[in-house]
Parts: sequence; structure tokens; C-alpha cells
Amino acid sequence: MKTISGRWAARVGRKPIRYAVVSFVALVVLAAPVLNLRIGFADAGSDPKAETQRQAYDLLEEGFGPGFNGPLLITVDVARGSSADVDNLAVAIGEDPGVAGVTPATYSEDGTTAVFTAVPTTAPEDEETATVVTRLRDDVIPASVQGTGVVAHVGGNTAMLNDLSDQVTSRLLIFISAVVLLSFLLLMVVFRSVAVPLKAAVMNLLSIGASYGFMVAVFQWGWGKGLIGLENTIPINPFVPMMMFAILFGLSMDYEVFLISRIREEWLKTRNGHDSVVTGLASTARVITSAAIIMISVFLAFSMNPDPTVKMIGLGLAVAVFLDATIVRMVLVPATMALMGNGNWWLPKWLDRVLPHIDIEGGEGLDDAPVEEPVTIGTTVETERKAA
Repeated sequence: MKTISGRWAARVGRKPIRYAVVSFVALVVLAAPVLNLRIGFADAGSDPKAETQRQAYDLLEEGFGPGFNGPLLITVDVARGSSADVDNLAVAIGEDPGVAGVTPATYSEDGTTAVFTAVPTTAPEDEETATVVTRLRDDVIPASVQGTGVVAHVGGNTAMLNDLSDQVTSRLLIFISAVVLLSFLLLMVVFRSVAVPLKAAVMNLLSIGASYGFMVAVFQWGWGKGLIGLENTIPINPFVPMMMFAILFGLSMDYEVFLISRIREEWLKTRNGHDSVVTGLASTARVITSAAIIMISVFLAFSMNPDPTVKMIGLGLAVAVFLDATIVRMVLVPATMALMGNGNWWLPKWLDRVLPHIDIEGGEGLDDAPVEEPVTIGTTVETERKAA
């Protein structure tokens, strides 16, 4: 194995425990910031200062306070109440510590509907603003309208975006779980193994978790934000984690199937778990790395966009592909497979009978191929064909 990928594969195969532990710890450390993930939409205050919408935002904030850029629309059904009830509601909302003030109520022509605005003390993207919306809906408004017959709702663009963030976030875990489960079943059918799809699921979650953690560190905490042209810290757009997972999962499964197919092909020939991993990695490393470089270059181009959300998508995907193609596919996957040896291909007999057989490589006949006898040379396991 004179190629760079061949030498790297042999090195990982010789010391799999060291490489498995180091790569696993690295991914966990990178994923740690995801515990502070804050989902939300960025407002115009996060745009570059040269943009006119940012300049208008700053003028309004300077003149009327940060919350003036994201007022809350309070709509009241007065059909079974009175204007006095609306006034009492406005006073109660105005006394909330997160509200800077309220405007006079405006009534419809028939007098059954009233509308007024409440201006928060914090900016639209601020986490405290979302807390104010929740507090008004759950505590302040119910206590104020109790026994009056009026019904009040909190709306407006800021409340709507907050609701949308909550909806997307609440379904993100379901989405990820469904995709991981389906991929587990598919890989188990294709590769006739329990360990391979289970390992793929865990490592994909580690990879996406590390990329999420990187985004939190850069966009929420501001680490190195000046290097990418980001002027302010911002919350993570609710659609970005979902898009990143979908795109990264598709790309990582391509790399996974390509790598594991080559390893399994070698294993069917030799029945040597350790050597098949080394040979499979050596023959696929350059292709996987080249494909990853192309995708990283494409995504990095998007990170140059001045829009913070586009920048977030581009940089997040570039880092995600880099981590998946290097730490996961080139280190963690082969290291763990080298440790497990022939255990990678264990499948209970009863499950083997139940699962359908899918031959995507035309390699079923390899099960009957002559088995190569392992011969130990130093610390590396090589194989030789038995003499006829």
C-alpha cells in the first residue's frame, strides 16, 4: 500500500483503539455547545450595516427602543364584553415588566373587535421577547379577561415567527428519528448486518451534532464571527438544522455505502474482518475525500453571502461535510470496524430469514468464493490465495 490512503488505512488498522477514542472524543467536544442551541429568526438588526433595512432598524431602535421593531398585535373579541374590559386588559399588559408600552385600542365599525399593540422592551430576535409572548398568553391575558366575556389573542410578525420556531423545533426530533430509523432498516437489509447500520446511525448523529455545536459557537456565541463577516450574534434559524440534517444525511450515506460496500466485498472474498477494513478504506479514501472537497467548496461559496441566514447554511454544511468525510469516514468508521472484526457482519439467523435479500452489487456469488488464508506479517494482516 504505497499510496497515501493505503498508508493511512494501515495506520488506522494497526492502532484502532487510539484512533477510535480520539475521534469520538473530538466529535463529542465539538457537539457540546449544542446543549445551548437557541432556535429563532434573526431580525434586520443582524443585517450588515451597509444595508438600508439595517439602517432603518437602527434608527427606530435609537428613537423608540429595540422593541419598536417588533410590536405585538393584541386582538380582542369584545362581542360579549365592553370597552372597559379592553382598557383593563391594556393596562394589565402595559404593567408587564417585558412591555415598554401599549397603544390606544382601535375598534371595528360594529364595535365587536378591538386592536392595540404592545411594544416589548427587547428586540424581536431576543430570547426575552419570546418569553414575553408566552407570559402574556399563559398568565397576563387569562388573568385579566377572566369573567369578562372577552377573548384576546397575541399576534403580529414577532409572535408569528416565535410560533413557527416552536412548531419546527418540536418536530425536528421526530424528523431526525424517522430518517435514522428508516436508514437503519435499509442498511440492515442491504449489508445483512446489525452492527453496520447501528454504527452508521450513531456516527451520523455524532457528525450532525458536532456541526450543530460549531454553529452555536460561531453564530450564537460569536467565536470568530469577524472572520466570516458576521457583525452580530444571532439565533439559529429553525429551518437550518432541518435542512442541514437532510442534506448531510444524504451525503454521508453516499460515503457510507461506498465505503462499506468495498469493505464487504473484500470481506466476502477473505472472511478477514480486519484486513477487509484496511483494504476497503485504502481503495475508497481518495474518492470520498475528492467528493467531499467539491461539496465543501460549493458550500463555502454560500458562506460569503452577506445575508446571515445564507451564511449560516453555507458554513454549517461545509463544516458538516468536512467533519463527516474526515473524522467520521476516514477515522472513526474504519477504527471501530477494525476493532469489531468479523462481528461487523453478525446477523441473527432468524432475522436473516425474515429480511428480504437485495443484491445491489451483483455479489451474492462471492459468498461461495475461495477463502483466503490470513498470514500475519509484523503487525499488519495480509492475505494470500491458497496454492492450488
